[in-house]
Amino acid sequence: MKKFLLPLILIFLSHFGYGQIGFPYCETFETSNSQEATIFGGDARLVDGVLRLTENLTSQTGYVYIDIPFPSFYGIKAEFEYFSYGGDDVNRADGLSVFLFDAATQNFAPGGFGGSLGYAQRNDEPGLTNAYMGIGFDEFGNFGNSAEGKNGGFPGSGTSLVPNAVVVRGPGNGLTGYPFIIGRKTLDAGNLGLSPANTFEISSGGIGTQRVTDPNQVGYRKVFIDLEPVEQGVGYNFKVDMLVTTTPNNPRRVPIFDRAYAFEPPQELKIGFAASTGGFTNYHEIKNLVVQVSADDQLQNPEGVDFSDIASCEGQENTYFITDEEVVLPNEDSRIRCLQFYASLEDIEEETSDICSQAKCIEANRELTLPQGTFRAGDNSGDFTFFSNEGFTDEEVTVYYTITDNYGKTSSGNAMTLTIQESPEPIGLFLEGETTLIDEQIICEGDVLSLVAQGEEVYERFEWYRNDELIEGAGAFSYQVSEPGVYEVLGYNRKNCPTISNTLLVTFPNYQSIAVSEPLVGCEPGQSVNALDFIPEIDFETYDYLLTGEGLVLENEEIIAIPLSGEYLLQSKPRLAECFDSGIEVEVIIREEELTGDFDFVVAGTTIRGDADGGIFPDDVIQFTDLSEESVEWLWDFGDGNSSTLQNPTHVYGKKGVFPITLSITDELGCQFRIVKELSITRSYRVMVPTGFTPQSTENKFFLPKHKGLVSIELLIFNSWGGVIFRTDDLQTEGWDGRLDGKLMDAGFYVFRFDGVATDGEKVTRTGKFKLIR
Repeated sequence: MKKFLLPLILIFLSHFGYGQIGFPYCETFETSNSQEATIFGGDARLVDGVLRLTENLTSQTGYVYIDIPFPSFYGIKAEFEYFSYGGDDVNRADGLSVFLFDAATQNFAPGGFGGSLGYAQRNDEPGLTNAYMGIGFDEFGNFGNSAEGKNGGFPGSGTSLVPNAVVVRGPGNGLTGYPFIIGRKTLDAGNLGLSPANTFEISSGGIGTQRVTDPNQVGYRKVFIDLEPVEQGVGYNFKVDMLVTTTPNNPRRVPIFDRAYAFEPPQELKIGFAASTGGFTNYHEIKNLVVQVSADDQLQNPEGVDFSDIASCEGQENTYFITDEEVVLPNEDSRIRCLQFYASLEDIEEETSDICSQAKCIEANRELTLPQGTFRAGDNSGDFTFFSNEGFTDEEVTVYYTITDNYGKTSSGNAMTLTIQESPEPIGLFLEGETTLIDEQIICEGDVLSLVAQGEEVYERFEWYRNDELIEGAGAFSYQVSEPGVYEVLGYNRKNCPTISNTLLVTFPNYQSIAVSEPLVGCEPGQSVNALDFIPEIDFETYDYLLTGEGLVLENEEIIAIPLSGEYLLQSKPRLAECFDSGIEVEVIIREEELTGDFDFVVAGTTIRGDADGGIFPDDVIQFTDLSEESVEWLWDFGDGNSSTLQNPTHVYGKKGVFPITLSITDELGCQFRIVKELSITRSYRVMVPTGFTPQSTENKFFLPKHKGLVSIELLIFNSWGGVIFRTDDLQTEGWDGRLDGKLMDAGFYVFRFDGVATDGEKVTRTGKFKLIR
């Protein structure tokens, strides 16, 4: 036996892993949780004490497989109750399959569903990955034909339905294989069916039927499958029986198959189940699954050995490991599943005939308390612990144990005797020259840290561990550390009992990750730059900082004020460390002159900027022009809720008012400047009246007040006696051409009246004289 006398910690060899559950494998599905190795997917779920693979709904797909490999050398037996009920009254569908596949498969995927029952390919859907064998309990009739791209079917069936059949399909992968091997029509008698007295329907009932769990009631179904290895040749002799009840109190075990399956199996197999519905429905459920080795008579019980004179230390939890090599495991690929402890050989009972009781170690036997201490079986196959009570120094304690392998075979019982020895005084792990225990220390690469083991006893020898692994050659009271890890030391007394120290975590500095891709910019000439404004990761509580360059050396909070432009190196380290990291380059730029800017605006196409130039109207297009020299980004706020990021935008306000216009500019360093100007729109209209006109010239031929912003007008022309000689209300008029009834009027002064309505409803009136010039 390998003895790890390490109190308070467990050190295990990683390749042992957690003990395989193995066989027999019993899963009732009656609880809300299944065993860890029971993997199900699709629509499958635990409900009402069963594993329901499909609901009584269309297009349901469910599967489950046992994620435990079994050696194909011994074959396999399985039995389970099968419930199929409550579906369509005539066309119940689709059915259930039991499948075997290569246990070496890395990425399990079921096959096509519907008529393929989660096993075979279905048109362009691949079949079960690395499939070895599929047994379909086919209700609707598509598993036993060649429809949907399947490989073969009942003789002469083609793509026609063959309902109520048990069908075996062979190996396949992807879109290749899964051939039809054999089938039995369970409602028919004859060569392809059963004897007349044994016929039955695969499903137990249609609409309104319930799950039948009593073997004496009509509708009960239970399946028995046995793949027995052939002594000479390839593959298995396989049997399929079903226990069915078609008349009350008369359950019958009906043989379905008893024949050869001559396909070379992989080294290990796994078993699973699938069910599906299509356009028609049924509940499909299983319960009380038992999976075991077929060639059980070829299995032998393991044999333990007696262990004696094992050292145990008082007042400590001592950990031990019985390896597979120290006992006799006669069955192929077997390993220790668990240990069970007893106070005497007489307490070791023979295994019960219930196969499922062999599928697990009895929890009550995994821990045994004696006056000298407590034995506990661990979770890693052959590991166990013994916690020795105080007051039994130099005494012996004997316990009896059995080992159970992954096939459920158990040894007859053996003894192990432990000698309880005196434990030493506690020991501490210190830094050399220090008297205070610490739990963490940071060292720089290339540095050496001196550790010493000290306690209130003379220790005969020491063992040093790094990351739970023994450091070869380290047997003195001190040790020089140069690499990171978790360190501890064991001190042994003259009785060879250990005491273990505190642990010390030694690490290289966990340097901070800082990335600075842009310069650190100061926009105010003569003002220092604060590194915190650009590097939010800076954490003065956790790290130390060092900034060097341009003749400056700034430490920690001093980097809040960097006074000069230039190239710098920024380094950091954890506060407890002594060494800085290699650092990052940082560029600092402080503007030498203040950023300034300006802008202008006019009515587009004019020089009008305000009332002094004729005024700006609500519908005028305003052209804004950036006059800044260093700007690369612009943000205009027009003062009416609208904005623009163009350099020289245009804007129409559409209403009168005084608007604050703000231009924010940004230069290539990210510095910003803002300027605000006001734009006044005080007019909604404009009227300009000429003093005369020349109707006989090519220009200025008409008299018409020029106007803008009016929605209606009326122009009246009067002679010197007050008579109306011209009138128009046409907004598009050219005006008066100086004529009355086609005759040009005399030169001289005439009187006009001009009325209008502005866009904002304001009424406009202009009167006066003008001169007709001939």
